[in-house]
Amino acid sequence: MKKIGSIILAIIIYSSIVFYFGWSVSTWLEAFFTINSWLFLVIWFLFAFAIIIARLDHRLRTFSIIGSYWLIVMQYGILLFPVATIFAWVFPGQLKLIGGIVLLFFVLIMLLGTYNAFSPVVRELKITMPKKDASVDSLKVVVASDFHLGLLSNKAHLMRFVKKSNEQNPDLVLLVGDLVDDDPIWFVKKGMSEVMKQLRSTYGNYGVLGNHEYYGKKIPLLIEEMEASSVQMLLDETILVADTFYLTGREDLTNRIRKELSELAPKEKNLPWFVMDHTPSNLLIPEKEKVDFHVSGHTHRGQMWPNHLFTQRIFELDYGYRKKGSMHAIVSSGFGFWGPPIRLGSRSELWSIEIKLEDVEV
Repeated sequence: MKKIGSIILAIIIYSSIVFYFGWSVSTWLEAFFTINSWLFLVIWFLFAFAIIIARLDHRLRTFSIIGSYWLIVMQYGILLFPVATIFAWVFPGQLKLIGGIVLLFFVLIMLLGTYNAFSPVVRELKITMPKKDASVDSLKVVVASDFHLGLLSNKAHLMRFVKKSNEQNPDLVLLVGDLVDDDPIWFVKKGMSEVMKQLRSTYGNYGVLGNHEYYGKKIPLLIEEMEASSVQMLLDETILVADTFYLTGREDLTNRIRKELSELAPKEKNLPWFVMDHTPSNLLIPEKEKVDFHVSGHTHRGQMWPNHLFTQRIFELDYGYRKKGSMHAIVSSGFGFWGPPIRLGSRSELWSIEIKLEDVEV
């Protein structure tokens, strides 16, 4: 009963915000021409609840796209509309100008955010770790996460990743979760497997599940598609790669019955140990277990400013590189995006890491 009450309260609060935003926009539009208030209200609320409507059926994909862009209105409307309302009260004769400035802000947000989302960069890093009994002296590793492949983070965006990754001539490619946006249906329908197959590396391409794969509830289909795309999915398992390093792929934290990292630790400690874990929930554990190289995603670095202020408080390392004890940890902001195809305060990216293996003291 308490849960139902919370849901009802959330709907009331959300609807109130939506109504306020709609009232603000309609008031500004009426300064230019007459509008049908009821028609505007219906269209406005269809936009506001589009992301929910889209979940009723895959054929309603137009609503999915509208709903994704609506999140921009919610994100920045909270900041812009109250300020605009105050200025409109103080300067009632300047309503057209004030509304125009708000619109300009949204246009700039869209333009800059779209550029950051669809113009991915390569983050380069050089690190050194103990060679132990590894058969090589160096490794080039590409790390990417949070593709959210679907309608907006689409086949063309995946092609950008494959091109940039192949340009690095990697020995290893690690895809650290949230490969698809909940349901892999668009990965299948749009033939993205044919693009992913073009991903090249010396020792193979490996992936793990993220929270959104669990939300989609079609993990068997995803695994099948990834295997067909030459990406080996690791689900709470550790493998030996080319007699050079151990590679562990953890189930995401969403899976409450996933194995402890200690259960996945290699019995022999004679080679470097790499771990993929989508959510960087607790880096103390892999540090304690003597992991050499730990990679994650999930945070998106907040994706849209100022959300990074929250991710910084939630995670010990919400973005970038840190050496923690003898462990090298990386958290990527992701190659794709969740919701609207924009990034502000973050950038779509992949990491290219040169690992030098030496006989060094830990």
